[in-house]
Amino acid sequence: MVGGMPLPCLAAAQPFDLGALLVPVLPWWELLLRGVIVYAFLLVLIRITGRRQTGMMTPFDFILLLILSNTVQNAMNGGDNSLGGGLFLAGTLVVINWLMLLLSRHYRLVHWALVGRPVFLVRDGEIQEKVMHRERITHHELMSALRSAGLANIEQAKDVILETNGSISVIHRPSA
Repeated sequence: MVGGMPLPCLAAAQPFDLGALLVPVLPWWELLLRGVIVYAFLLVLIRITGRRQTGMMTPFDFILLLILSNTVQNAMNGGDNSLGGGLFLAGTLVVINWLMLLLSRHYRLVHWALVGRPVFLVRDGEIQEKVMHRERITHHELMSALRSAGLANIEQAKDVILETNGSISVIHRPSA
């Protein structure tokens, strides 16, 4: 008591349960399956949306990525918030990513399906409009890449290539 008033009662201390902290609630095979399904879904989704999403993020793309990660988290952990479940899922995602890298290094078809191939946005000085549209690259973004490469206009570029990582490479036209 302080000044005639009782002190607030603290909750009774709970014994520390290491098992509850570390042991996942869901079976390991369900966490594994959920991790594989979510990884595959996001891989397909990001692959479909194009290279722009991975290489040239706008603030809107970044916000989408943050919201997407929060959205699929619940689908992946199935409500299992244990430390053990989280660590198991993290390990699962790292192993899946390592396997994808290994497969893409050994099999050209897998590499093409996962990463794609570089594409010409400009070939021999001519803008490839269909490619630009398919890859969702605007003329503003193309001109920005040209300026970054030190070119003032499209006529100074021989080729402009959208790389598999989303960056844009510019090959200068030889001086006459």
